[in-house]
Amino acid sequence: MFLLLSPSFMSSRRSFDSLSEDEILALAIGAEEEDSRIYLAYADNLRDRYPASAKVFEDMAEVEQAHKNMLIEMFRSRFGERIPLIRREHVRGFYSRKPDWLVRNLPLEEVRQQAQVMEDQAYRFYTQAAKRVSDASTRRLLGELALAEQGHEEIARTLGEKHVGAETKKEEDDTAHRQFILTYVQPGLAGLMDGSVSTLAPIFAAAFATQDTWSTFLIGLSASVGAGISMGFTEAAHDDGRISGRGSPVKRGLASGIMTAIGGLGHALPYLIPHFWTATMLAVVVVFVELWAIAFIQNRYMETPFMRAVMQVVLGGSLVLAAGIIIGHG
Repeated sequence: MFLLLSPSFMSSRRSFDSLSEDEILALAIGAEEEDSRIYLAYADNLRDRYPASAKVFEDMAEVEQAHKNMLIEMFRSRFGERIPLIRREHVRGFYSRKPDWLVRNLPLEEVRQQAQVMEDQAYRFYTQAAKRVSDASTRRLLGELALAEQGHEEIARTLGEKHVGAETKKEEDDTAHRQFILTYVQPGLAGLMDGSVSTLAPIFAAAFATQDTWSTFLIGLSASVGAGISMGFTEAAHDDGRISGRGSPVKRGLASGIMTAIGGLGHALPYLIPHFWTATMLAVVVVFVELWAIAFIQNRYMETPFMRAVMQVVLGGSLVLAAGIIIGHG
């Protein structure tokens, strides 16, 4: 395993210019086969949530298989039955593909973008490969495949029109947007609200009780990090997402935990300034920026009327801030 990462392995990779014509064809055969598998993996990932888009990727996988078969026939006619084993990772500078487990849970729009990148890379490969061969029939085939890869955007659009109508695409995009809200925005917003509001009282109480900026910063840091860890674990542990459809508990936990910590650290960091009143005034400004940001996110993603969000968040946060100041003075 470690040999695969050693400098000697890296230096042993072939340059594209050193490949013979049979090796170029073998490389193309392997690339088409791998791309077909990737499209099938995309289809499997999307089938439950976006069956129409899954069918598009199944058809694109069939197109890649057809390309592979054309390349195999060309190889047989020129070089016989034994195809050299040469893969993308054997060629220095050749484009790579992410393994299945890294693309399995990609959002729908990112899957579409990845497919476009794949076709662009394949087009560039066939264009360069056609320049490297001297046989007229092989060069013609590679040129045709280059044009086919360049035209895959049109193929994808045609397949999309066949399987995914405008209404279906809108439904799938709405589903993807809802999933994004449930997995990232909702937990992150809850964390930001908790971190921003719940740490106000202890931080400002400590600030006015001690008037020591360093002690206040340490209290704010510990409260923010502790709240972030607690919120992250709570979000991840209380719902595995299978029944609720809220997505990966790890993603939700990270979104909630990180945003909770950020919410608290925002008004703790000003207390790194040694001058107490300067730090406190800056912290108060940060607090109101945080609260208005929460109101904006509620309005933008949760469709909460903006003024209602302002009343709920800014008024509530102001009350907690006032409570902390009063307790600190007491």
